[in-house]
Amino acid sequence: MPHIRIFNETETLAALPELSLLFSHTVREGASMGYMLPFPPEEAADFWRGVAAGVGRGDVVLIVAQEAGRILGSVQLGIRMPPNQPHRADLKKLMVHPDARGRGVSRLLMQAAEDAAIDHGRDLLVLDTATGAPAEKIYEHFGWVRAGTVPRYALFPDGRFCATTFFYKELSREI
Repeated sequence: MPHIRIFNETETLAALPELSLLFSHTVREGASMGYMLPFPPEEAADFWRGVAAGVGRGDVVLIVAQEAGRILGSVQLGIRMPPNQPHRADLKKLMVHPDARGRGVSRLLMQAAEDAAIDHGRDLLVLDTATGAPAEKIYEHFGWVRAGTVPRYALFPDGRFCATTFFYKELSREI
């Protein structure tokens, strides 16, 4: 059974090789995650160094699913917001290794992100995903609300345009 951990800066840097392979593989599979092909693990490592720095500053919460010491997936919660948005966080870059898909890893990661948001005083989460991607159904299944779609918002890794759908979820703070 996968377990969920929140990584600190040191743990993120120590996991750079494995996180980089996960991200590189996700982009190679065609996920629109802000990067273009080719996307070698070395380039992904630069991204993760930035995430580690954000974790160290307290701007980002990095949530990782592991099993038997192996990273199965990750998601980030951007909690550094402008002064007029202290109640909100951005959910970013949900990734699950292909070998771990269909095992509830995304559900565990998403629940942990919601819990972390509440722990940080956030009760509104926002995300975007490529329109038509499998992630759309996942987010709807987990209770996220579709806010709208923007055509030609980004590019797939192969250079084709893709529309982007925005979602939000209001969290309740149970006492």
